[in-house]
Amino acid sequence: MANSRAFLLALISLFALKQGVVDATFATDTVCTWGYNNCVNSGDNLTLILNQWSGSAIQTKQQYLFGKIEMQIKLVPGNSAGTVTTYYAKATGSVHDEIDFEFLGNVSGQPYTIHTNVFALGIGNKEVQFKPWFNPTTDYHTYTIFWNPSQIVWSIDGVPIRVYKNRQNVGIPYPTSQPMKAYSSLWNADDWATQGGRVKTDWKKAPFIARYRRYVQKVCRYTGPGSVKSCAAKTPANWYTAPQYNSLTSSQISQMMSIRSKYVIYDYCKDTKRFNGKMPRECSLPPY
Repeated sequence: MANSRAFLLALISLFALKQGVVDATFATDTVCTWGYNNCVNSGDNLTLILNQWSGSAIQTKQQYLFGKIEMQIKLVPGNSAGTVTTYYAKATGSVHDEIDFEFLGNVSGQPYTIHTNVFALGIGNKEVQFKPWFNPTTDYHTYTIFWNPSQIVWSIDGVPIRVYKNRQNVGIPYPTSQPMKAYSSLWNADDWATQGGRVKTDWKKAPFIARYRRYVQKVCRYTGPGSVKSCAAKTPANWYTAPQYNSLTSSQISQMMSIRSKYVIYDYCKDTKRFNGKMPRECSLPPY
């Protein structure tokens, strides 16, 4: 009897995993949305190009609510000043919900800025920025966005660098009801991206190229209004609602705090001048 029950539980777990995992590649699950000549989408590899005439971008075909998306990215090498490589999830509805990774280029020898942000119900201004503790241009690194009804977690190479908790119970907006698509782009933003816009894009260095591979989406697909309730339900198929994903483990917190203590270069919760002392409410609450 015990063996039968264990076998049944194993089958349920396998079924849940299969339900949550979507076999994905850039070629089958994304489409180029602009800069078609600068977007090379082939199998599990993607190349985005920026030149004097155009940048380039992709988006996923499917919408989803909750889960994990990740991809490996090798950023523009050399003098990348003025360029921005993005990777984010954004709501397809009329209200602005968004979870961001942005990589702001720099002059040769100077570090990229890793920019993170979240919008919920149209409210953003929650930026946290890092300098990388690795060279993001010489090899691929894995960037993960995890999103469930309890928290949003940004991770690099499996290490969490930021968490944003759901505190709707005290009136702080959190993205829970709008489906999202995943996006990535490479574009010119030399009016602000590098050292506040003081360093411009050197077009003699064009084309600028960002490379991607190993796209993963382990998500709850949105199929209509009923998905809002079904994707949030605590069921075996919704692997991301399991208790272990409601908060970071002590080990993950330790890893995150180590990264943050050394590599954060901007945190909106410490910018009292920007908010005239009236800090966003979540800044006074436990961060994880």
